[in-house]
Amino acid sequence: MTRAQTVPWRALGLAAVGAASVAAAVLAWNTQQRVKQLEQELVRRQQGSQDLATEARLLARQAQEAGTEMQGKLGVLEARVAETALQRSQVEELMQSMSRSRDENVLADVEASLRVALQQSAITGSAEPLVAALRQADERLARYNQPRMERVRRAVVRDLDRVRAAQVVDVPALAVRLDEAVRQVDDLPLLSTPERRPAAASAAAPAASAAARAASAPALEGLAWREVWDRFSAAVWHEARSLLRVTRIDRPEASLMSPEQGFFLRENLKLRLLNARLSLLSRQFDLAQADLTQAQQMLERYFDRSSRRVQSTSELARQVAQQARQVSLPRPEETLAALAAAVAGR
Repeated sequence: MTRAQTVPWRALGLAAVGAASVAAAVLAWNTQQRVKQLEQELVRRQQGSQDLATEARLLARQAQEAGTEMQGKLGVLEARVAETALQRSQVEELMQSMSRSRDENVLADVEASLRVALQQSAITGSAEPLVAALRQADERLARYNQPRMERVRRAVVRDLDRVRAAQVVDVPALAVRLDEAVRQVDDLPLLSTPERRPAAASAAAPAASAAARAASAPALEGLAWREVWDRFSAAVWHEARSLLRVTRIDRPEASLMSPEQGFFLRENLKLRLLNARLSLLSRQFDLAQADLTQAQQMLERYFDRSSRRVQSTSELARQVAQQARQVSLPRPEETLAALAAAVAGR
């Protein structure tokens, strides 16, 4: 091979090597640029990650604070819910207690009225308050007209008949009788000062008329002298007999009583009768009986028993003593039992 033929091949080789070197340099520079871009991207992304992490920590702190605040609010809400539940239960109980049926209200009112009437009857000793309460209960149950109340109404009717049939002492009427007896005491004649017979007073009128007729005898036409004389003598004889009175006295001290002693005797009799009246009003019938017994003994011992006034006063005291007896007022036990059974729902 000649020298001229080998030169082009070297040039071509050198050109190829130069081109390769240039290409390598370009590729290296390109690679370096990409590496720089990657580094910049990594730095930027790392910076962004740090920012995100910082923001995430801030959000986490805020979320923790919000969670703490929500936990406090939740505790407050739970307390309010518990308080509301308690108030609701109380309101429900109150509504249940206030929402009793009409039957229960009627039964409660009837029972309350009966118990009040029992107390009034025990205080006054009269059956009228209990009778009035039972009558009102019967009328109310009749207007209500419920089958559930029929048993209670029958019990009320039976108790009402039982109370009406009871013999209760009428204290006001007995007190009025004793007041009347006290008013009559001052007019009662004593054995030491007996009452003048009405017959003597009635005979005085014929005597006076006879005397007047005798005086006016000459003026009378058709009147016989014998008739006038008989009437006049009869009037004089009756008047003479009235001046003398024979009385049997078993206790001489009663007839020897002075007017002053008679005054104190009447006052003591009044006190006995007033004490008996006070004992009746206070429901102490034994004391009333004792005072009335002593009053009757005083009337029989010191007063003129043949006088109508004494007899009337003694009869008043005897009637009061007979009626002043301790009588137990019947209780409406059957009605109370029926009310309890109706309330219990049996």
